[in-house]
Amino acid sequence: MGRVSKEQAQENRRRIVGTASRLFREQGTDGVSVADLMKAAGLTHGGFYKHFDSKEALVDEATARAFDGAEEQRVASTGAHDGDPEAALREFVDDYLSPEHRDDMAGGCPTAGLAVDMARGAAGSAARYTYTEGVRAFARQMAGDDEADDGLARLSTMVGAVILARAVHGDPLSDALLAAARAEVSR
Repeated sequence: MGRVSKEQAQENRRRIVGTASRLFREQGTDGVSVADLMKAAGLTHGGFYKHFDSKEALVDEATARAFDGAEEQRVASTGAHDGDPEAALREFVDDYLSPEHRDDMAGGCPTAGLAVDMARGAAGSAARYTYTEGVRAFARQMAGDDEADDGLARLSTMVGAVILARAVHGDPLSDALLAAARAEVSR
């Protein structure tokens, strides 16, 4: 089999990182093997190490990709309500605390989807640093106009509600958690 072009190699790497970003949020970093990841990306297992030195290196990059995507979504949500930041925030909160977001773990917020993995991971890892900075940025977005409001309470309520709602999915408590968090954050 011949060598792939530089452009194809870059596309393969993007595909691996994008697939990993989704699978890690859905199944956890320990729940996805390199072989399963490469199969899901439509590539061979042996090709992984042409792109990454280790699975940890991929976790670092996939975490960054997930947070970049989340930031783009938040910016787009805000831009849809030019001139009315309160309406943008209300819509964002409603979307975030929706059954659709709860049910889309792979495409959902990395703050909720990767929380347990980051808590169990190495404190000095690039992924943990990226996650921490992503949480900081998310909290800033959730902050109100009051300078004393840092957005941490809203963020904690929202992310906690999504994590808990996912954990009890299938029970009416799941929807009740989302509704209670929406009511609390919207006050």
